[in-house]
Amino acid sequence: MNAKPSPAAPDVVLAAVDLYWIPLGAGGHSVRFNGQVFEAIDAARRRRRRRDLYHAAIVVQLDGDRYTIEVAPSPDADSASRGVVGTGAVGSRHLGALRVFRYEIRRWRNGSIPDLGAAVGGPRRLTTDPEVARRLLGLVAEVPRPVWGRDELKAGEMWNSNSVGAWLISSAGLAADGLRPPPRGRAPGWHAGLEVARRDRTHARRSQSRAAGLIRMAPPGQCESVAARATRSSSDAPQRQDLA
Repeated sequence: MNAKPSPAAPDVVLAAVDLYWIPLGAGGHSVRFNGQVFEAIDAARRRRRRRDLYHAAIVVQLDGDRYTIEVAPSPDADSASRGVVGTGAVGSRHLGALRVFRYEIRRWRNGSIPDLGAAVGGPRRLTTDPEVARRLLGLVAEVPRPVWGRDELKAGEMWNSNSVGAWLISSAGLAADGLRPPPRGRAPGWHAGLEVARRDRTHARRSQSRAAGLIRMAPPGQCESVAARATRSSSDAPQRQDLA
């Protein structure tokens, strides 16, 4: 008797990085209203049409786990339960001592993102490469943490949650320049993240080039010590200002 063919196994996602565009204030009237006021003022100042504002969120699947990555207010001291890897101040670094003026960066294993279901267009898959997914997860703890809502990094616009998403995607080696929010939408802070990531890459390349040059000129037997000094020098060089 011939054996019956087994049913096809469902597709299993081993790794994935998905980007979501969530309408700003999808679940909160006050946030939505404040966003509309901000957009109205900015549109009037720049003499352009008003657009819908979006908040970027990232979800990573890797090794059977699902990680939600976003920037959110800090509700309480139980940061470990939300996968918090860093915090920063809102509005002013001096106010950051108060929880109400503090934001947190989350890499939440099997966590949730409010209003993820309201994302316009659903998830946009950026990659299924496990190495890239792992790299992006590792970078979350290294995200710059300047004061939220200000341009302290001189990137051309204020730093916010969209900046964090753009920085992560670009720093992980994914193509971020072509990513755009839905039609008639805008993601304030996105280009700030791309700009800071570009600076970081430029600094890293210059440091590597300098270290390679020093090693080539080093006397025989001293290459390792020269390389170590070059590495320390590059890490001590002025870089972006993390103001958490």
